[in-house]
Amino acid sequence: MEKQLLLKHEDLNLTATLHYPTGEGASEGKSQAIIICHGFVGNRIGVDRLFVKAARALAAAGSYVLRFDYGGSGESDGNYGELGLDSMIAQTRTAIDYVTSMDAVDLQRVVLIGHSLGGATALLTAVRDRRVKRLVLWSPVAYPFNDIVRIVGRSGYDESIEKGSTDYTGYSLKPAFFNSLQEHQPFIEAKKFGGDVLLVHGTSDDVIPADYSFLYQKVFWTRSDGICDKEIIFQANHTYSTRKHQEEAINVTRNWLIGLDRRHEEWHHWSI
Repeated sequence: MEKQLLLKHEDLNLTATLHYPTGEGASEGKSQAIIICHGFVGNRIGVDRLFVKAARALAAAGSYVLRFDYGGSGESDGNYGELGLDSMIAQTRTAIDYVTSMDAVDLQRVVLIGHSLGGATALLTAVRDRRVKRLVLWSPVAYPFNDIVRIVGRSGYDESIEKGSTDYTGYSLKPAFFNSLQEHQPFIEAKKFGGDVLLVHGTSDDVIPADYSFLYQKVFWTRSDGICDKEIIFQANHTYSTRKHQEEAINVTRNWLIGLDRRHEEWHHWSI
């Protein structure tokens, strides 16, 4: 079952879709909750419906899944180019408020899945919000300002600073948006997250290099708590835009989360 809803964040209405656990994966006890964080100028559907497919597969495996449009994206209120990364972090925390208010959610299994800039947003949110216990980062941005300026183009960034905005695929990006990107360094903050992490990246990603995930893993390995696993998908591009690569990204994520539950259960029995 899926339900359309609105999340109230300050003066914004954020459009969202909640997927309920279905099929054999549904349990009588409390269930895991997953929030999908889309990337730069994206939406909750995803390129080639990636997030719809992922949400349905993860719900079938027993999780609640919430996918939502950041302000100014998809069907949500607001102007994306005025809000910036700080607002996206705050909006993600509003989504966490919603799922953690549900009686059927296991508060020890709150997961953020972030793609591209959504990966950086998910990580930065998790560092600030201890309710997040697990992270799945698909093709994550590591240097928000440099990476997004490279995508937009230096001339577009210069135009925004000089004229007050620049048009990028119909989005009006203002200086405040770029300034907010400069204020965050996910690589530096990554070691502050004490939960478990899965990194997924394609070898043919020409937008955000796969090297970032290797570097992220090295940072996560320096922590005293939490595991970090990595899956590199051969020939997958930035948005996993073939059926095979979509299925690989979704399946490795689902299987990792299921395996993580088993690992923690084994550790619990061992510690007893």
